[in-house]
Amino acid sequence: MRRSWLILFALVAAVELVGVALDSTVLQWLAKPLLAPVLLAYLWRCRGRWDAVATGLVAATAGDVALLVPGPAAFLAGMGFFLVAQLAFLTGFRRHGRPPAPAWAGYLLAWAAGNALLWGTLGPLRLPVLGYSLALCLMAAAATGVSARVAAGGAFFLVSDLLIGVGAAGTELPGAGLLVMGTYCAALLLITTGWVAARADAAREPEVVPA
Repeated sequence: MRRSWLILFALVAAVELVGVALDSTVLQWLAKPLLAPVLLAYLWRCRGRWDAVATGLVAATAGDVALLVPGPAAFLAGMGFFLVAQLAFLTGFRRHGRPPAPAWAGYLLAWAAGNALLWGTLGPLRLPVLGYSLALCLMAAAATGVSARVAAGGAFFLVSDLLIGVGAAGTELPGAGLLVMGTYCAALLLITTGWVAARADAAREPEVVPA
């Protein structure tokens, strides 16, 4: 039953990517709002309890729907929902484990460099992107303290949103839509399945009783 949710996610992700490739609004409206809810169902089926990652998936769903609507207001709303998602993921990851110091340093350096490169072209989006990207980089750094799979998910999330930021700055890369959604789908899948595995491993660890 658990695997069936992952198979369903793969099918939904495939429909979404086809929709992006064909520039089909109908397919994207059918598939994109289902990506995070399917993984939320998988998470619930595996853990049977609500946690910070579940909250992040709900916020990601709202962000996905907002970003399907054209216009700057919807874009900012989507960014706001994804900010909530990143903060929720960050909270869960930090409670699970402590990431290595180089991860914090590396991601903060990436945050500073990325914003420095895009600062002159983002216009009124500068401050929203500055705040959101900080939360995103902190989430990705914290993910390294959970597991290699969750860390990869955090890195894919950063790449996906960096591509969105490059597009918002006026530079449209070839195949950017497919790259954005491909890395985003991979990020959600790796974060969710990695989180389930990490929490299961933590539950199996024997309790250490102080002498």
